[in-house]
Amino acid sequence: MPDIQLGCHTIRSHGTSVARLHMYDWIILLFLAVVDGLLNIIEPFHRFVGRDMMTDLRYPLKGNTIPFWAVPLIAIVLPWVVFGGIYFKKKNVYDLHHGILGILYSVLITAVITDAIKDGVGRPRPDFFWRCFPDGIPKFDNVTTNVICHGEKSVIKEGHKSFPSGHSSWSFAGLGFLAWYLAGKLKAFDRKGHIAKLCIVFLPLLVASLVAVSRVDDYWHHWQDVFAGGIIGLTVSSFCYLQFFPYPFDADAVWPHAYFQQLADTQSNGIANSYNMGPTDIEIADEGHGAISLRDTSPILDTMESGRRG
Repeated sequence: MPDIQLGCHTIRSHGTSVARLHMYDWIILLFLAVVDGLLNIIEPFHRFVGRDMMTDLRYPLKGNTIPFWAVPLIAIVLPWVVFGGIYFKKKNVYDLHHGILGILYSVLITAVITDAIKDGVGRPRPDFFWRCFPDGIPKFDNVTTNVICHGEKSVIKEGHKSFPSGHSSWSFAGLGFLAWYLAGKLKAFDRKGHIAKLCIVFLPLLVASLVAVSRVDDYWHHWQDVFAGGIIGLTVSSFCYLQFFPYPFDADAVWPHAYFQQLADTQSNGIANSYNMGPTDIEIADEGHGAISLRDTSPILDTMESGRRG
């Protein structure tokens, strides 16, 4: 295979066509955002909380170690920085677009699932006592023995949203997607035994885990809430990543499905040129005497090239 010249699928050359092709996906994304907004407005189910249940709900009312506004920065903006860095290096707008769209879907689908379950379950938070009775004086119904809260309504409402943890689900949805993405870019499963690649892949998951642990430390969630949120986020991120990208252990794991489909379409139209196909899976090879060359190692492009020579 000849050397490949990079930089042929940029935002300027292909950005508009890629975005137009996925116009309906972006519209559905906006719809999901509206749905999640509505789920945060409606009143959650107020589960029965009796006098004998207060033992497990009397933890201190604390602030957030990681505030709500920081979660989108961790789950979305941080991965975007990685996507942008790879784009500026490789100039593959398909990879940039699908990375951004994929992680937004991962987070928003997770958010809708999480908030729908929160509203339906209505589990009290560990600090519910102080939300319900800010003055420390409990009051219960004489007949049902259910709590009669006299705290601030918005604080009480938030107190019924313990299960599952939104911080955990959002973090694992975004950083779980990033972990998949890095595994593909680094070829972490190329069977060459480079454990350092796995360490990089696990780093986003470690950050997500620390976010989740902070929710238990702050007494905003029970451990089951955090565990369930993590499972939801990881599951959704896996489905969303594999919707756009190949499995990380595939030979063509570096770029999204749409990129190779575009190359195949170009080849079938007879206008492909091996010197302007854009970024491919690049292998750095030592040619001897300190010389370094970049070679395309994509099986798909190898097949296309062999067909051209024939």
